[in-house]
Amino acid sequence: MTFALPGFDLDTFVRNTLAEDLGVGLPGGGKDVTSQSVIPADARFAGVMDSRDAIVVAGLPLAEAFFRHLDPECAIETLVEDGDAVEAGADLMRMEGNARELLTAERSALNIVQHLSGIATMTQGYVTAMREGSATCTLLDTRKTLPGLRVLEKYATKQGGAQNHRMGLYDAAMIKDNHVAVAGSVGEAVRRAAQAGVKPIICEVDRLDQIEPAIAAGAHHLLLDNMSPETLKEAVAMVGGRTATEASGGINLDTIAAKAASGVDYCSVGRLTQSAPAADVGLDFRPL
Repeated sequence: MTFALPGFDLDTFVRNTLAEDLGVGLPGGGKDVTSQSVIPADARFAGVMDSRDAIVVAGLPLAEAFFRHLDPECAIETLVEDGDAVEAGADLMRMEGNARELLTAERSALNIVQHLSGIATMTQGYVTAMREGSATCTLLDTRKTLPGLRVLEKYATKQGGAQNHRMGLYDAAMIKDNHVAVAGSVGEAVRRAAQAGVKPIICEVDRLDQIEPAIAAGAHHLLLDNMSPETLKEAVAMVGGRTATEASGGINLDTIAAKAASGVDYCSVGRLTQSAPAADVGLDFRPL
């Protein structure tokens, strides 16, 4: 199973994750003491990874990479694809190989599938709720990600039906209240970014009177922060299609439909990556 994402090194991720679990470089580390002491070196296992709840799947290629890193000869059959919605009890992956190695990789493989599937599942829930208010609004993720996992967590939101917002500090300017406080005004902050040749320029506004100065100075995208649905409608009318509009702040499953119905192009939700609960995914082995 091929898995490649820009800016993500799968081999390094797998190697470092397993090294952390094995305690490589620490006194007494570098081995799975339980598996090595309990399981014969030539013992073989077969196993099934399954979902105990209805979920949107994400992370199976990474799980496979963990198992193959320790047992390159293991047989793996992937039964669903990332992005698939499955019912509770669905089998996701079957595997067969060296018992010691599969058990050593088990926790790392499950952790990543549980975490990413949890994000994908929550994301799909937000997309579904948003559609009750608008058929055209797009859900965006944010930079509220765990350090070191941003690329994977944003991959998971895409599996759930969202679109990635900027990936980091490098691929778009996002002018927020603290930038405005230093620059002196919304218009001046946007003007400086435009003068520096930065594209695109996203500008946060939390008042209607900031909209015209931001657009006039060259903003390409307005982040309408913590506005009620009624205020969002006014803002969208004022913008008149001159730039993209994004509702942000105070968005949850109960409010997203009304905010999307205001006519904004996007709704962004930080909790997709910040606080999605892990999916209930398990793995049961049997000796051969």
